[in-house]
Amino acid sequence: MADEKSKTPADTEGAKLPANSGEDIDQFLATVRSMPPVEHKGSGRGRLIFAMDATMSRQPTWDTALQIQAEMFQETGRIGGLDVQLVYFRGFRESQSSKWVNDPESLARLMTQVDCRGGNTQIARVLKHIRREKGKGGVNAVVYVGDAMEENVDKLCQIAGEIGLLGVPMFMFQEGHDSIAEQAFREIARLTRGAYCRFDRSSARQLRELLSAVAVYAAGGRQALADYAGKSGQGRLLLEQMK
Repeated sequence: MADEKSKTPADTEGAKLPANSGEDIDQFLATVRSMPPVEHKGSGRGRLIFAMDATMSRQPTWDTALQIQAEMFQETGRIGGLDVQLVYFRGFRESQSSKWVNDPESLARLMTQVDCRGGNTQIARVLKHIRREKGKGGVNAVVYVGDAMEENVDKLCQIAGEIGLLGVPMFMFQEGHDSIAEQAFREIARLTRGAYCRFDRSSARQLRELLSAVAVYAAGGRQALADYAGKSGQGRLLLEQMK
């Protein structure tokens, strides 16, 4: 993936979210609420990049994400809809991106074609792809799910800063407690005005609700989240913080 002209990283704030804490989930949702309104181009549909680490240690979480990804679409159809692009890396310098899809069945088919393989992280290639996609036709938000970071963190932060200047928030979901990954994920979230969340394999319900909240934001912004509050406990907490 080709590099683009460098820019100065944005100096913005992101949320911090350890696992299994209701107070910190409220903080995460408050960060989503504070995002600027989503601007749609062309079809008016929201666009979300769903990026995942597909190295060998990720298989159980990949299967979990496959089971819950359909819920990201459930609340977005009536507010304009959501297009999702799957991005992943694995093995030796393999990094792939799918076509844009607009239904859970298509995304599920794409995900079932991927098996996790051993290898190092390639987060920089994911970030460069996000930067390029934003230039092509717009990206409203990015979800990244991973458990490690094995790259130069300063280089990652440089690209993340450029993404932040382009107005694309990144929601960084970390499985486990790797301190190096945590430091990098928090900083990427901060530079892009996104949010950071730690989860574990026992918190699939929390991950499901948070992914759905991000999808609703990507599809329709803060007003859509206000409407979503009528059906979601997490959404109601968010709506209270919007008042």
